[in-house]
Amino acid sequence: MANQPVCLILHVQLEPLHFNPPIWRRLLVSGYCTLRKLHHFIQAAMGWHSCHLHEFSDGIRRYLPLDADLPDSEALDDRKYKLRRLLNEGDRLRYVYDFGDTWQHVIAVEAVEPSSITGTWCEVLDGARACPPEDVGGVPGYLQFLDAIHKQPLSEQGRQALQWVGGSFDAELFDRRAANAAVQRICNNFWG
Repeated sequence: MANQPVCLILHVQLEPLHFNPPIWRRLLVSGYCTLRKLHHFIQAAMGWHSCHLHEFSDGIRRYLPLDADLPDSEALDDRKYKLRRLLNEGDRLRYVYDFGDTWQHVIAVEAVEPSSITGTWCEVLDGARACPPEDVGGVPGYLQFLDAIHKQPLSEQGRQALQWVGGSFDAELFDRRAANAAVQRICNNFWG
């Protein structure tokens, strides 16, 4: 049974204490997936661009990309830990992306099920709301950004905010097909 392929259903929610309604994604991920690969899948599913550092934590251990120039004797290499060996149904992980903006995600394992497929893969099952733009300034910056584009869209600040994101931004938009296509590109490129 220990070597039987499994898949995990993960609920990934961004900043659960700050956003209501929540920003979240539900992923079906193979148990062979490493934490590093999960990082790439979350990036694609949420709409992030993976241009900042990240860290996973179970409350006891920290898993992250190790840096020879900045040794951390407490940290574990996130490339070496597979989900099937780390997580069980009901477990939770904290995932932090961008140590400047400090985007905190809670990953809840909703189910662990047998699978007939081996290898590393992921599918986006569901989700809600758009992910904040990169480098918006964390929760406070995102709330200011939303205020500027919704409450003051004709003001100089509102126009600059929209121009900064390319002309438009719909905070309520979630496109499962687009998110899943982004995740599938990660699967096909063998990243992580």
